[in-house]
Amino acid sequence: MYLWLAIAGLAAACFAQDTPDVDTGRRIFESQCALCHGQTGGGGRGPALNRPKLAKAPDDAALRRVISEGIDPEMPGAWQLHPREVGSVAAYVHSLGAVPPEILPGDPQRGEAIYSGRKCAACHMIAGKGQGFGPELTDIGARRNAAYLRAAILKPAASLPAGFQYVAATTAANQSVRGIRVNEDSFTIQLKDAGGRFYSFRKSVLKDLRRLEGQTPMPAFEGQIGGAELDDLVAYLASLKGKP
Repeated sequence: MYLWLAIAGLAAACFAQDTPDVDTGRRIFESQCALCHGQTGGGGRGPALNRPKLAKAPDDAALRRVISEGIDPEMPGAWQLHPREVGSVAAYVHSLGAVPPEILPGDPQRGEAIYSGRKCAACHMIAGKGQGFGPELTDIGARRNAAYLRAAILKPAASLPAGFQYVAATTAANQSVRGIRVNEDSFTIQLKDAGGRFYSFRKSVLKDLRRLEGQTPMPAFEGQIGGAELDDLVAYLASLKGKP
């Protein structure tokens, strides 16, 4: 009996040691990472880390790997850290981009019904359901606070995400295409239209290429939705946190 209790206690102690600790991660980050990424992850010589999604570390396993192995030649690996310490640093980095909890007046269940009734799925996807013309909303509540969500519903053109570009292209054959820029380099541009169709154009053969600055295909709902209905829709979107 006593031997079993001793083994159980040892196992619990080991598990506790392997559990990431945000405060430990913060201390390691401030001493070894802040020189490049800023004291609170806001960026400097290295990229900002105070965002929910990191381009080169989209999930926890990838983030731990980047911390351990680095990114050649941009970032050296932290080979000196124990895996438990790597996990703690990763946990702290995740906390930098987390949206603080908010108490909202709306009801998420009613908001889901409003989302469906307003046919938002015709442009947006949630957990694989809907159309992908507009931004995916599966984890929007983990990336944006309620104030941003409210503004994006009422005046979407005033809160466009970084890198967003709405484009109008006219081909030599007078075919007109309006779509969201998917990719672009010096010679070509790729667009996705409202029907989900993709286009790739060589810029040199286009008759016209206009960047519709400050415009978005999403309609403004200011004056069309408000009060409790808006509160409910915001509460529903804020509840979308993606995979735990």
